[in-house]
Amino acid sequence: MGEMASMIPLSGGQYNWVAILSPPWCSKFLSYFTGWMSIISWQSAFAGASFLGGSMIQGLARLNYSNYEPERWHATLIFYAIVVLSLIINTIVARLLPKIESVVLILHILGFFCVLIPMVYLGPHVSAKEVFANFTNAAGWSDPGLSFFIGLSTGMFAFIGCDAASHMAEEIENASTIVPTSMLASVILNGSLGFAMVIATLFCLRDAEAALHHPTGFPFIEIFLDATNSRAGTTAMASIVVMAMIFATIGCHTTASRMAWAFARERGLPGSGFLAKVESRSALPLYAIGLSTIVSLVLALINIGSSTTFHALISLTIAAFYSTFLLSAGILLHKRLTTPYGHIHYGPFRLGRLGVPIIILSILYSVIGFFFSFWPPSPRPTAVTMNWSVAVFGGTTIFSLVFWLIYGRKVYTGPLIEIELR
Repeated sequence: MGEMASMIPLSGGQYNWVAILSPPWCSKFLSYFTGWMSIISWQSAFAGASFLGGSMIQGLARLNYSNYEPERWHATLIFYAIVVLSLIINTIVARLLPKIESVVLILHILGFFCVLIPMVYLGPHVSAKEVFANFTNAAGWSDPGLSFFIGLSTGMFAFIGCDAASHMAEEIENASTIVPTSMLASVILNGSLGFAMVIATLFCLRDAEAALHHPTGFPFIEIFLDATNSRAGTTAMASIVVMAMIFATIGCHTTASRMAWAFARERGLPGSGFLAKVESRSALPLYAIGLSTIVSLVLALINIGSSTTFHALISLTIAAFYSTFLLSAGILLHKRLTTPYGHIHYGPFRLGRLGVPIIILSILYSVIGFFFSFWPPSPRPTAVTMNWSVAVFGGTTIFSLVFWLIYGRKVYTGPLIEIELR
C-alpha cells in the first residue's frame, strides 16, 4: 500500500489506486466496488471503536461499583458521548487536530510503559513453556490449525486502518513521501509495541478462564486486577487503554469522513453533489463528517434492540478492509507483471525487486483475513453466537451492485487524474 500511496497520493486511497492501475475495460467497476468497500470498512470501524470505548467505560463502572448492572442502552449513551466528542474535535477544533495527534502519539508511547511496567513487575508470572508451547483450543474446534486461523482474525483486526494516512493525502504536503513513510512507521511502531504487550500479558495470564469470564467483559481488566490487587490501580491502567480507544475513534471518524467526501466527489455515493461540498471558511467536508456521524448514531440504536445484529455490523470491518487490500494488491501485481520495465511511474517510495514477493505475501495475508473473518467463534453456533457478518457483507455488496446498475455506472467515472497518470 505504501508503494501505491506514493505513486497515487489521492484521498480515495484504494479505490483511486485500483482505478488508475486496472486495465481500462474493468477499471471503472472495480474502482467503484473498492470505493464502496472502503466506505463500509471505515464507517464500521468508526462505529466499532466508539462501541468498544463505551463498553470499556461500562466495564470500569462494573469493576468499581459492584451493584451496577450494565444495560445495552447504557453502552449506547456512552457511545453517543464519544461520537459527539469526536465530532467536536473534527469540526470546531479541527485546526488543532495535528497538534492533538502529536500529543496523542507521545501519550501512546508513555501509556504503553505505564501499563507494561506495573503489570510485569507486580503480576504473577507463568513459565515460558506455558506461554510458547501450550496451545489452548477453548472454542472447541476439532482441528487446532482451523482454530488458529479463526483466532488469527482477532489479531489481524489490530492492523486494519494502516491505510488511514492515504485518505488524508490531499491535505498533506509532499504526500508521496510523507504518507507511505507514516504508514510504514505506524505498522512498525504499533506492531512492536503490540507484540511486546501481548507477550507480557501472556506471561501474566494466570487463569485464562477467569479472565475470559470476568464480569466486566474485558479480560485485560482481570489481568490488571490480578497484577495490582487494587481497583484504583486497575482503573488507572485500564483508563489508559480507554483513552487510546477514544483517540482511535477520533482518527477513524476523520478517515471515514474523508473517504466519504472523496468518493462523493467522484459521484460514487447517493447524494454525491451534497456530500462533496467543502465549507469555505474551514475548508472541511462538513457534510461528509455529518454523514459519518449520523450513520454511527443510527447504528448505535441497533445495539439497544439486538447486540447480535450490531456485532455483525462491527465484524464486517475485517471483511471489508481486507477485500480492499486484496483488490488493490492484486491489481498492482497484475500491473507489475504485465507492464514492461520502466513504464510504471513509481513515486519516491518504491519496493524495487522485493515488490512482487511482498505483494504476493500481502495477497495471501488478505485472503486469510477475508475468508476467516466470516467464521463463527465456535462450532455449532446458535442464532446468538453466529457470525452474521457474511450476511451483512453480502447485503451491502448486493446494494452497491444494484446502485451501480441503476445509477452509478452512468455517473461514476473514477478519479479525473486517471487520464494523466496512464
